[in-house]
Amino acid sequence: MKFIHTADIHWGMTPDSDKPWGKQREQAIRLTFQRIIDDARRSNADLLLISGDLFHRQPLAKDLKEINYLFSTLPGTHIVITAGNHDRIRSSSALYNFTWCPNVKFLMDDQISSVYFEDLDTEVFGFSYHTAEITEPRTDYLTAADHSKARIRILMLHGGDPKHLPFDRYALEATPYTYIALGHIHKPQVILENRMAFPGSPEPIDMTETGPHGYLAGEIDAATGSVVSLEFKEIAQAQYIPLIINVSPSTTNTELFDLVSGEVQKRGTGNIYRFKIRGMRDPDTEFDLDYISGQWNIIEIIDESEPQYDFHALFAEHPGDMIGFYIRALMKDDMSPVEKKALYYGIHALLMTKDERSQV
Repeated sequence: MKFIHTADIHWGMTPDSDKPWGKQREQAIRLTFQRIIDDARRSNADLLLISGDLFHRQPLAKDLKEINYLFSTLPGTHIVITAGNHDRIRSSSALYNFTWCPNVKFLMDDQISSVYFEDLDTEVFGFSYHTAEITEPRTDYLTAADHSKARIRILMLHGGDPKHLPFDRYALEATPYTYIALGHIHKPQVILENRMAFPGSPEPIDMTETGPHGYLAGEIDAATGSVVSLEFKEIAQAQYIPLIINVSPSTTNTELFDLVSGEVQKRGTGNIYRFKIRGMRDPDTEFDLDYISGQWNIIEIIDESEPQYDFHALFAEHPGDMIGFYIRALMKDDMSPVEKKALYYGIHALLMTKDERSQV
């Protein structure tokens, strides 16, 4: 039996909504989910598991219709959905009056329930969020299902942090579930080989979600009732990539632009970048960060470079004036980053004041 496990699609979200590429990221979420559907069709997947947060917020009827159309293109695939904390089910939810296509089962109860697929001899268990948080551990409750009949059993859970269904992985490991399909954590990670995993969000939704994103494709041996393969499929249209650019006192604005450009071209102009500039720079150089960040998808650029002052030479030159007093008061061997900045900025201001007075 072939299955696809995904979660945290966040359909309807606009990541980086205040950036020029925000609309493109919203579209990427939709297109990437469509690709999961296409992959399920091409691979003849028997089961598609969506472990919460298919939607970014309470879905409207139009959202349900869009998703349901995509599901209708997979008539040979059983689809099981649970709601997570973002798309939790409320009393006014459009889900209550919506009719899914025959191959879709939404486990809407806030208590564990299940659906049995006779053609796969497989029972899928899960429950949906009806509140924003679930802080109590439900491991004992969630593992209390009847296992007297021999069949493949899959458990779907959305959580894994203190405010969203904290669970004991070792307690879950001891249960007889064939596979535990997790959701909520956006970084893909296998908790227990071939048995318990987070697929991560198919598309990253903020700059903290670095690295590859996609979904999990697995296969269960019907004879042994065990997962025999579980493979991560990378499909995200863009990655958030943090990079460090090292500069020197000889680095000019044009050279810095070229350094950033080279990194972006090497890794792809469609990705989203967070740059930190580090090293020593010429005290007379101020980097034009606004110009650089306006050229590509740069969500943040932080200048951590330091002006290369020779404080000992400056002190020798100004032993009795404000510059000398300032250096003596602040300079020490174990300065913190904040103290360093205060020293650099203060000296820069004093030197600028001196230069201006010398021109009068």
